[in-house]
Amino acid sequence: MSTVLQHNLLSVKSCGILSDTWNMIFPIRFDKVRFAHYCLGLFFMFGFFVPLHAELFRFRFKEGDTYRINSTVTEDVYLNRQFAHKAYITNRVTVTVSDVRQAASGVPASGLHTCTFMTSEQSSNRTFAWGRAYPSVFRRDERGMYTIDEQYFMPVVRDVPVFPEYDVKIGESWRHSASEAHDLRDNFNIQKPFVVPVDVTYTYQGPVQRAGKDYHLIEVNYDLYYEIPLRALQNTQNGSRTMPMLYPVRTMGYSKQRLYWDNEAGTLPFYDEVFTIQMELNTGAIIEYRGSAKAEITALQRMDKEKIAGNLDKHIRDLGIANATVQKTDEGITISLENIRFEADSAHLLLEEKEKLEKIGALLREYPDYELLISGHTARAGKAEDRQLLSEQRAEAVAQYLIELGVREEHHIFTRGFGSEKPIAPNTTEENMARNRRVEITVLEK
Repeated sequence: MSTVLQHNLLSVKSCGILSDTWNMIFPIRFDKVRFAHYCLGLFFMFGFFVPLHAELFRFRFKEGDTYRINSTVTEDVYLNRQFAHKAYITNRVTVTVSDVRQAASGVPASGLHTCTFMTSEQSSNRTFAWGRAYPSVFRRDERGMYTIDEQYFMPVVRDVPVFPEYDVKIGESWRHSASEAHDLRDNFNIQKPFVVPVDVTYTYQGPVQRAGKDYHLIEVNYDLYYEIPLRALQNTQNGSRTMPMLYPVRTMGYSKQRLYWDNEAGTLPFYDEVFTIQMELNTGAIIEYRGSAKAEITALQRMDKEKIAGNLDKHIRDLGIANATVQKTDEGITISLENIRFEADSAHLLLEEKEKLEKIGALLREYPDYELLISGHTARAGKAEDRQLLSEQRAEAVAQYLIELGVREEHHIFTRGFGSEKPIAPNTTEENMARNRRVEITVLEK
């Protein structure tokens, strides 16, 4: 894979770190994410100096590249210096590269990146709900610099890494400015990304091996200290400037990252990080996050929908799985399990339904490169809020069982519920209502 989206690798901490965890304390959303040969030195016995080798680090972009970035964040959350809870967050980014421009007349090469960011916090039953989607479009040049419109809130971490114009030797350090762009719309009512500047130090540590392949380890460090200028918080409403009721007045912390760089491909396959972020609010409350993050880029395998859908449909019929259909959708390939049965008014799967899922799980293992999205649906009975909750719980129950079966790791399977909002038949007969009480398993194309 010749392109890179390191922007997202660093921002993936991003999406989750200051996101859903806040809502457990406050109703707030604050979304935060040189190759050189070793110096051989002086060989006095030969009486000559072996020159230092160095290499020029650059991003490489390829038209049409499509890939996914997955990251996980584990963090401890503190309120007023007292432990509040532990959070486990997954972030999912899909990326397409287009409009690749080669270097010319002193202008560096660059690529246009069209992305969708999604973040989710793990529930008590180990599943991840399909979260809020953040679209983003930006251009990044071969050194790592961004050009992005202020309407986009992702990625959070921008201009990391930025490589120097010269060849870099092992042990050499360089500095460059960067920023974090926070989403303060929810409850803060700040309608543009709130940009926090940072000064980043990079050190090239030398070649390393990971998963049997050679990479180049670059350490990244920056401290965070920013007192918010009040003018940056003001919104214009009906011709007057207004201040939000709640806002952070001071942000402090640090980030220590390790980047595993593939200089031949011009990409960053892996990254990990430890961090601390502390925010003081205008109310006097202090919220602190201490944690770690890791991420990797996965090239998206082009999905042959026709072939995969045909195979799944044939195997389902051969196995005699009742009330199951397969169809191609915009999201991928969906297996619809109609009339899936649970204990009355609950999300506890009946034994025979578990047996059905075991068969389907075996089929899904044949396509390990694709993530799964589980959607729950109910018939139109009872209160709307109860139907919504039940649909979510039943999707979670199916996802949890697939995780227990080893079909997918927990951070590669997502859930959502639609209540009774998407019926496939009129809720006029018991037979039709049974069809509407279904769970859909989608093999995601992207």
